[in-house]
Amino acid sequence: MAFGYSPSYCSFWRTLLGLYCLFTLVHTVISTPPEDPVKCVSGNTNCIVTNSLGAFPDRSTCRAANVAYPTTEAELVSIVAAATKAGRKMRVTTRYSHSIPKLTCTDGNDGLFISTKFLNHTVQADAKAMTLTVESGVTLRQLIAEAAKVGLALPYAPYWWGVTVGGMMGTGAHGSSLWGKGSAVHDYVTEIRMVSPGSVNDGFAKIRVLSETTTPNEFNAAKVSLGVLGVISQVRSIQFSYIYLPKKNRKSYLDFTTKNIIAINMFKPFLIVSLYVYFFRDKVTFELQPMFKRSLKYVMRNDLDFNDEALTFGKKHEFADFVWLPSQGKVVYRMDDRVAVNTLGNGLYDFFPFRSQLSAVLATTRSSEETQETLRDAHGKCVTATTISSTLFSTSYGLTNNGITFTGYPVIGSQNRMMSSGSCLDGLEDKLTSACAWDSRVKGVFYHQTTFSIPLTQVKSFINDIKSLLKIDSKSLCGLELYYGILMRYVTSSPAYLGKETEAIDFDITYYRANDPLTPRLYEDFIEEIEQIALLKYNALPHWGKNRNLAFDGVIKKYKNAPAFLKVKESYDPNGLFSSEWTDQILGIKGNPTIVKDGCALEGLCICSDDAHCAPSKGYLCRPGKVYKEARVCTHVPK
Repeated sequence: MAFGYSPSYCSFWRTLLGLYCLFTLVHTVISTPPEDPVKCVSGNTNCIVTNSLGAFPDRSTCRAANVAYPTTEAELVSIVAAATKAGRKMRVTTRYSHSIPKLTCTDGNDGLFISTKFLNHTVQADAKAMTLTVESGVTLRQLIAEAAKVGLALPYAPYWWGVTVGGMMGTGAHGSSLWGKGSAVHDYVTEIRMVSPGSVNDGFAKIRVLSETTTPNEFNAAKVSLGVLGVISQVRSIQFSYIYLPKKNRKSYLDFTTKNIIAINMFKPFLIVSLYVYFFRDKVTFELQPMFKRSLKYVMRNDLDFNDEALTFGKKHEFADFVWLPSQGKVVYRMDDRVAVNTLGNGLYDFFPFRSQLSAVLATTRSSEETQETLRDAHGKCVTATTISSTLFSTSYGLTNNGITFTGYPVIGSQNRMMSSGSCLDGLEDKLTSACAWDSRVKGVFYHQTTFSIPLTQVKSFINDIKSLLKIDSKSLCGLELYYGILMRYVTSSPAYLGKETEAIDFDITYYRANDPLTPRLYEDFIEEIEQIALLKYNALPHWGKNRNLAFDGVIKKYKNAPAFLKVKESYDPNGLFSSEWTDQILGIKGNPTIVKDGCALEGLCICSDDAHCAPSKGYLCRPGKVYKEARVCTHVPK
């Protein structure tokens, strides 16, 4: 039949048309910026808060009696003091609220939200000392820009610049690197000012000044705090000091051993600069470089030797990462290195999925995926995924050599133009003609995000487990590739009590979430098994700011310094005013983050132990895993 196209064919062309519209109009649309995550019935009273997706993992509504918007530290102290005196529960909210779990929620209806939206100022920029002091509501984008104004650069950070300094520190946000201190933002901070509940003698609020030299125990607790110690007022003296290693010496760098390194620490007020001195034959090579450039290129290869390559690639390239396309059997390698600041190039990284997108295109794309789910159209998903991944790769993911056009690799640009992006936040109001792709006010992407760190020593085995699942059904993970594939970033151990425990690879897996919480997903069992393999077999650490409830079941037992953290928490906030039911659950204080009820496994609220936890009326039953037999997953069982 001339017009008898299959659903796969139709979805392919709908997606292709959508991508065409996106990539041709993306430079001209004016995006509606995200709305405030806190909404109140009257003024600043009778309020609710949500995350950037418009829904928490359990889809509950988080309420508070009031929201406060301090603009100075003095106002913040006054707000915390009044709430402490009244015995009110408090939680901190940020400008865009990008944490997926319920970290912003307080208990009951009588609590207080404290927003850092207007605590967004730079306190001091010291080019000579190479430090920057900012308030906790400063976004990553502001931080990068303020540093660049005085010729400084942050070495590592998340790729999305719509997170705040306080949010990054509260959840342990990171970029990708095994070099130096690693990729976590909190490990480049040397002083924190925090406001926490106080005694009567303190006026019911206390300003605590923490640093790695004067209060190392409390400082390491505050670096990743989940918001339970108080409100971070200022982050002082973020370090902007690095070694630059010319390309000709990088092979020697890879061959060094511990005995080849000495560390020299120079102490100044609020500043610790670490100079790593490397000995190569008869030379000592080191250089402090305030601003630097990066040379980046993407290479796509098959994944036959990927399980071995993943173990060493991060030591070859400072900013290495991967996008794994498992159903296609391909990996996109990010070859990203530091180069001298005088290297020619004015590249810019404006990641396509973080740009403003036409709402009509978003709706068409979402409808296409919903149709594929309804019809169980695995082939259609695979065709669409291949189209998306090949289009993104061929358009260099949004890299340009001059800020306008892409002319070829490598793309060389200054750190402040290459490290993070998020231009969908930049626009003016256009009545939602365009928006960030996940803006809940439009019909856009709606997803789960499962993110965890696997120790580097176990990454090969984990990758092999995923490949074993693919051998059972090669189409099973195409749904992940609709969301650009599995992003893999390198992380290192951190002195932060709730930071990473060892060198690891962080696996970031994003996938379809149904509008109806009782609607199962195509190949749900495969993704659930991967999640359980990571968390149960390999004891992976979940990202504090992402994930579904089940990832946090017993998580605090995985941190060797958890007792030290809880001791600081008890000292700072003995009445638990900054704690909530959610934080008590994930910290192992009271209760459990899992929720057992009919359909609970469909949204990751529980691991199924009964068919009722899946969707038996729709043919999804609780069954053992296919590769990891200890797993319990919701499997489609045809009648």
